[in-house]
Amino acid sequence: MKRLVIPLLAIFLLASCGGGPGKGGLLSWFKKGEKVEAQDPELAQLVNRALKYYRKGYWEMAEEAFRAIRDRYPDTPYALWAELKLADCKFYAKQYLEAIVLYEEFEKLHPTNEAIPYVIYQIGTCYYKLMLSPDRDQSFTKKAIENYERLLDRYPDSPYVVEARKRIKECRERLGEHELYVAKFYFRTKRYRGAYWRILYLLQTYPDTRAAQKARALAPKYYTKALEETRALAAGTLKDFWGKPVR
Repeated sequence: MKRLVIPLLAIFLLASCGGGPGKGGLLSWFKKGEKVEAQDPELAQLVNRALKYYRKGYWEMAEEAFRAIRDRYPDTPYALWAELKLADCKFYAKQYLEAIVLYEEFEKLHPTNEAIPYVIYQIGTCYYKLMLSPDRDQSFTKKAIENYERLLDRYPDSPYVVEARKRIKECRERLGEHELYVAKFYFRTKRYRGAYWRILYLLQTYPDTRAAQKARALAPKYYTKALEETRALAAGTLKDFWGKPVR
């Protein structure tokens, strides 16, 4: 009878979008200081060990325990909880790329789970944490925006929306700074038309950023030099950065 109870309980809980031990669904399981009692004493011991390590920030040890829960007790609701906590361990250990893989896998396997808004937010936050300085590649910045906007579109009432909007704004500022950096670099290296094009792109794409304000002040100067470069190219007198004729 004991073997039958746990699978039936799991089916019921998963069907109700992740409810389970602790009230409020998957994300509220096992609040601080709460001790878990499961029908299987071995499982209860393992869950409590995982929680102990997790609460103390022993991420590798917590990971090992969560993985054991997931693998040894796949027919219990604890397995689903452990899947999510494995991703969280990677996140808090600052292993963001690994965390993204686990969060995305959770979303793929459990697309209707009540924790999905949190999962999408965490994916965006991983990319947010990975963002590079304005003078470097901004792929992570764009991926952060993509996931935060996905959260806003799909779950506009989630508790993560306010912070997601704030971070989208920060990301757009970073992208604007990147475009301004590139424009200035082109200008310094006398690629004036390229510099002016980046200024125009910045103003069109990120008009609400601080970088755009700076770009507006630079635009007349950049336009003048871009026009001179265009005329020189048409006349055949344009020279490259090293003073050689451009053919």
